[in-house]
Amino acid sequence: MRIGLYGGSFNPAHAGHLHVSRTALRRLRLDRVWWLVSPGNPLKDPGQLAPLHERIAQARAIATDPRIDVTGFEAAIGSRYTVDLLRWLRRRRPNLRFVWIMGADSLGSFHRWRHFEAIATLMPIAVIDRPGHTMTPLSARAAHRLAAARVRESDAATLPFREPPAWVFLHGPRSELSSTALRAERARSASRAC
Repeated sequence: MRIGLYGGSFNPAHAGHLHVSRTALRRLRLDRVWWLVSPGNPLKDPGQLAPLHERIAQARAIATDPRIDVTGFEAAIGSRYTVDLLRWLRRRRPNLRFVWIMGADSLGSFHRWRHFEAIATLMPIAVIDRPGHTMTPLSARAAHRLAAARVRESDAATLPFREPPAWVFLHGPRSELSSTALRAERARSASRAC
């Protein structure tokens, strides 16, 4: 089985997450995508974060594709770091072929993630184009460090079978939706209602 791992705060989950997942399913020829709803991103303000159970419930409502499973693995293992989660999954599911999925916006800050280079050696990475971040793969610090491991986009379907480090940047239709923008709109609506 080829499994895409799509981690994030999902604060809130939205149709853009579904779009990224469907792009990965199609272009990487994955069997499933697991949404890994994080208990908290160490690089983001925890005060902006809705409770985990609410984010998981909302993600399940958005994840209408039967090939997508919503999980809370990070909280279950007591970690907020991707590297810990990926090591845990590799130990428990050694027969699955995992691919880490991230948006191009995340690649821009990937070098700030705990042990980002170790993450790249644990499993292949698929970077999905995002509005305003199409040039990120060319300029991101992590992209420079991992340049020799970049796979041609035409070979994207081979990614689950490649030994890491290996990564691909997938262009295509992009979703303008973002959790940050949705939270800002909610805040504006709440202030107008007062």
